[in-house]
Amino acid sequence: MSSFLCSFLLIFIFTSQLTTANINNDNKLQYFCDQNNDGGNYTTNSTYHKNLNTLLSTLTSNKDINYGFYNSSYGINTDKVNAIGLCRGDVKPNDCQNCIKNSSVFLTQLCQNRKEAIGWYDEDTCMLRYSYRSIFGLNETRPFYLGWSLNNATNEDEFDKVLKNLLDNLRNRASSGDSDLKYAVGSDEVGQNNNQTIYALVQCTPDLSKSLCDDCLVKSIKAIPRCCNNRLGARIVRPSCYLRYETDSLFYQQTPDPPSSLQVPPFSTPPFAQNTSSPGKSNKSTTIGIAVGVPIALVLMVFIFICIYIRVREPDKRFEEVQEEEDKINITTEQLQFDFNTMRIATNDFSDSNKLGKGGFGFVYKGRFSNGQEVAVKRLSMNSGQGDLEFKNEVFLVAKLQHRNLVRLLGFCLEGRERLLIYEFVHNKSLDYFIFDQAKKAQLNWGRRYKIILGIARGILYLHEDSRLRVIHRDLKASNILLDEEMNPKIADFGMARLFSIDQTQENTNRIVGTYGYMAPEYVMQGQFSVKSDVFSFGILVLEIVSGAKNSGIRDGENTEYLSSFAWRNWIDGTATIIIDSTLNNDSRNEIFRCIHIGLLCVQENVASRPSMASVVVMLNSDSVTLPMPLEPAFHMDWSDFQDTNPPSSAQELSVNGASNTELFPC
Repeated sequence: MSSFLCSFLLIFIFTSQLTTANINNDNKLQYFCDQNNDGGNYTTNSTYHKNLNTLLSTLTSNKDINYGFYNSSYGINTDKVNAIGLCRGDVKPNDCQNCIKNSSVFLTQLCQNRKEAIGWYDEDTCMLRYSYRSIFGLNETRPFYLGWSLNNATNEDEFDKVLKNLLDNLRNRASSGDSDLKYAVGSDEVGQNNNQTIYALVQCTPDLSKSLCDDCLVKSIKAIPRCCNNRLGARIVRPSCYLRYETDSLFYQQTPDPPSSLQVPPFSTPPFAQNTSSPGKSNKSTTIGIAVGVPIALVLMVFIFICIYIRVREPDKRFEEVQEEEDKINITTEQLQFDFNTMRIATNDFSDSNKLGKGGFGFVYKGRFSNGQEVAVKRLSMNSGQGDLEFKNEVFLVAKLQHRNLVRLLGFCLEGRERLLIYEFVHNKSLDYFIFDQAKKAQLNWGRRYKIILGIARGILYLHEDSRLRVIHRDLKASNILLDEEMNPKIADFGMARLFSIDQTQENTNRIVGTYGYMAPEYVMQGQFSVKSDVFSFGILVLEIVSGAKNSGIRDGENTEYLSSFAWRNWIDGTATIIIDSTLNNDSRNEIFRCIHIGLLCVQENVASRPSMASVVVMLNSDSVTLPMPLEPAFHMDWSDFQDTNPPSSAQELSVNGASNTELFPC
């Protein structure tokens, strides 16, 4: 299963009804939170909240259900909650119940106070959704997400033909299922010598009629040529139906009751020690097999144990370097530690009137010390995805980083379960507060926008090359750029940042964090990040600042596409003026065009083709530097290809890991 995820690109598509699209890698939950302002919220400990908790805690209580489908309601009138829990058809009842229980815990935490949410847990093992409206017996195809393999079929025509026949057959079987289960799996061979096998699975929520299930799966099958043409694997996950196929592995259980994982492990009776003699022969061969096999198995176990022991004891040089640096600043950080009672008084006991904003980590409050100094206090929520690791990371890094374009950490507080970070107070909120607001963006003329672009570039350059440490931010986005009284930019939120050694160029991770739309493709798909990952994010920021639109969606007539691909297309067509924010009028067109050019250079798919931040700063400071022609950007996608979907609006974003999110945008 893990190989499937590593080799797949996931794209989220959603509508105004459910606009928060996220992946939480720690909790293995992919989820959407309702952002509908029309009755989409509930207050803590309200009747709706209590009904939701009651419903989710009892949803899987019926032990007679062994087919993986739970649907129920609780409450009356406006406080009524409806919920559906569905497990993949090959999942055992106990595993199914545990999956839905885990989903309910994480989904209610990650979509706090939202009346409607949906999540897919443990690589789509189960789906859980709840809502204040009726969701039973409806064919709901949005929100949904797509994933496809990075590898292409060699014989495309034959592959597509075999795949379509297989999926059509499975669709007919699944839609003909009963009210307990609408599910089908199967496989077929491709190639003259049957040298490739396609494994496929389709499923609908059993409350759908035959025709509604068929309609949902037909829509998913039709989407394959538009998103995943000739790919060796794909998945299309919707609220009402699920489709997936693969060629590299059998990803589903072929039997409804596979062998228990608690059976005697293979070492007890190695394959070469099994009795293969006929019934009439003696058991002498079995005895010999055991006599030979058991010692070999024991030797292998000892060898494995030694390897594990050595690996555990083997020092991690990078960790030692970080630890050494931490030791050096222990005295410094101790001097930065504040008393919790002092911060409680400074923020008026963290009163609502002092709130500056909210993110996945918790709230930010304005504080004032007795000497009149104003501060911003980031208070981590008990349920925050940002825990002690990110807290320590931010204290450690920001305490050592001093630059005019970085937010300055004044101190921290660590008392009981309380985690506070105290920053300099930045008066003008964040860049997204201005640049994406139709009225407020007028305050940012081109001179100010250019100063912001240059300031961000200098701040990133300091992180990459000029500080005592080499730091990769990993979550550069408009909401993490704060603006002071003079509209100077300050990069904030280092909870996801990573420390590199001076000669290190790249690192891999299994924990993808950041915000979709700003993340480089090699990071999303392969977990590889470097200074060029931040360069990619900077390029997106430049295009957003120039256009006043979010990268996650920009409209061009009836079509909607990513801002990066929209900018590329108009740049190539010679219509770059369309990219520019209309509020900028005719200000410094040559300088604006140059910034668009630099932004496109930064978002190129090829990592090596992206400029370094040192080069970017030179490009921004000098008109005499000749800029190379940019290649096609990563994640080039025209949303008009998906004619059966509503594309995301320009006010929507996708994010990963809520720890670094701000209120305007959710993960």
